[in-house]
Amino acid sequence: MTTTASTSTRAAEVIAVRPGPPLAGTVTVDGSKNAALPLLAAAAALGRPVRLTNVPANTDVQIMLALLQQAGWHVAQPVGEPTAAVILPAQSRRTHAELPQAALIRASYYLVAALLARHGKARLPWPGGCRIGARGMELHFTVYEAFGDRTTVDDSGYRVDAVTPRTGTVSLVLPFRSRGATVAAVLRAATTSRPLRLGSPNLSPEILCVLDALETVGWETRTSEHLLTLTPPSSALIDGIAWEVPGDKIEAGTLACAIAATRGTARIEGVHGRDINPLIAALRRLGIPAGADAGILSVRARDARPTSRGLRAIASLSPGGLDADFEPPLMALALSLPGTHLFADAINPGRHSNLLPQLARLGAGFEELSPTECRLTGPQRLTGTGVEATDIRTGSALMVAGLTAQGVTTVGGLDQLRRGHADLPGKLRALGADICEVTP
Repeated sequence: MTTTASTSTRAAEVIAVRPGPPLAGTVTVDGSKNAALPLLAAAAALGRPVRLTNVPANTDVQIMLALLQQAGWHVAQPVGEPTAAVILPAQSRRTHAELPQAALIRASYYLVAALLARHGKARLPWPGGCRIGARGMELHFTVYEAFGDRTTVDDSGYRVDAVTPRTGTVSLVLPFRSRGATVAAVLRAATTSRPLRLGSPNLSPEILCVLDALETVGWETRTSEHLLTLTPPSSALIDGIAWEVPGDKIEAGTLACAIAATRGTARIEGVHGRDINPLIAALRRLGIPAGADAGILSVRARDARPTSRGLRAIASLSPGGLDADFEPPLMALALSLPGTHLFADAINPGRHSNLLPQLARLGAGFEELSPTECRLTGPQRLTGTGVEATDIRTGSALMVAGLTAQGVTTVGGLDQLRRGHADLPGKLRALGADICEVTP
């Protein structure tokens, strides 16, 4: 598979954004990066051919596909289907001793269960990705040890070894609703064919799509707010396994905030309503009509009646809570709307230290209540200048802010933006945004 992030042979180094008319029209989101990564790992863990569709072409997903090939899987792209991929084990069990590219993305740790099933061991560097807080692996190690695996660490990374096969139900309770640890437990159960009882699970849409995928191959899954249970299939896995990556709720939310910031009216296709409901609630709180039906998110900011009610955008891991990745574009939107708004993201404690200085370069003012909590009062007048996408969501938020700033806003650090979005600028241009890419 090849990326489609740029329309030229040389990728743009800077994006220039200028205010323009209200955004309007219809655009379709790509597949979700945050869902595609665990689904690819789940496909590898099954050890059977799996066909995935709606696979996005962002950089993180491309790296995951490359890691699968290096680690002993074959990745095929069906002819004429640029967003489809077939994952199946190669006949040879030879694999690279080291997977240095795994240090470039956070989700590389999703591969541990598949590597254990295929090779009996997993040796990976410490995960990388956006610098928005610590990348602790201790809870992952607790999960693997509950399955009887052995973990060792050093300065360069970690190793997990499958020691002695065990049987019976694995039961553990997570101290917090970790998405990564939940995926680790689910995939390790899938590779060992052991029942699982997991307390305090993460039940985000990205987890639910993995559970839905496992149900298609016979696993019984049950979820409640406090417990996730998995029961292995009673018969052998079926053939012809096909999964679809859900639409990117974060890309949809970012586009919705951009539409709202320009007082536009537009439709965003390809996203599940259940995934976007917390974002819709936030928009409505700000007085912006929005709703989702039949896979379409509609934003009618032209009819908005700002309420001056403050928005409380508190990132949460609880079921139905506000995904932390919605917070940055909402913050950029709130700068243009009346009211005193509170933002908090204790899940990614380094995010505000990335985002706030860049918004401040545009003239935004904040009251920092703590390293993870801030308050702002709008509307504020922003002025275009040079800013840097220091992580994926900071980059997308800066594009939203640039649509309302006077003059030209130039956004650098596009390698970060492309890690999560194959072509977010192109989608904004399709809605009428005044955006151009500057190549060297």
